Amino acid sequence: MRACGPSLIKYVLFAFNVLFALSGLGILVAGAIVLADVNEFNHFVEGRVLAPPIVLIVTGLVIFLIASLGCFGAIKESPTLLLTYAVLLAIIFIVELAVGIAASVFKKDLEGMLKNSLQESIKRSNSEDSIAWDNVQRKLMCCGVDTPADWRALSLNKTLPASCCQPQFIDAAVGHCTESPALGKDKYFQEGCVGKLKERIDKNAVILIGVGIGIAFIQILGIVLACYLASAIRYARQAN
Repeated sequence: MRACGPSLIKYVLFAFNVLFALSGLGILVAGAIVLADVNEFNHFVEGRVLAPPIVLIVTGLVIFLIASLGCFGAIKESPTLLLTYAVLLAIIFIVELAVGIAASVFKKDLEGMLKNSLQESIKRSNSEDSIAWDNVQRKLMCCGVDTPADWRALSLNKTLPASCCQPQFIDAAVGHCTESPALGKDKYFQEGCVGKLKERIDKNAVILIGVGIGIAFIQILGIVLACYLASAIRYARQAN
């Protein structure tokens, strides 16, 4: 590759960094989509659940800026800029690895955390909790923590909210299920919300992990390529 000279090499790195910049924008968009989805239920989730997509958004922006530096370093044929670019990529890679490890550890406690948060919310049953519960139960088609019976056991008024009703059975005049037992399986959602929330978060986690792994491989390639090209440029200059 050295025989080709730095003029060809810089175009190789420039093209690589254009693709890398686009991948940075891609990871930013993926993080934003996941954050928007999880944020719908932020009343019940801890900040640790929101942290990975936020880190992904910041990482995507940083990758875009670093890729711009790589393009500039390739055009200028500057070994110093190329090595700086490689070091910054390595730092971002380490940060992503640390976030991934932290997310894996947190995932083990996710269901317990969600269950505790949902139970405490039912016990409080204030207006903010009621709004949050109506949102999650209607969108995820679930009722209670594990079963609808949680509302009878834990809530202050011992009754199921209207959001537990399946839409087709809601009487528009009263805004609730009618002619049904309190825990009637015919008209109320029977699945608990803790499982549905965990499933939603796990699905988003798969997206983040997939995008993260893809970007990590690109970063490793970028680090190797930048170091090699910096060495090739120095070698070519010394030969001249």
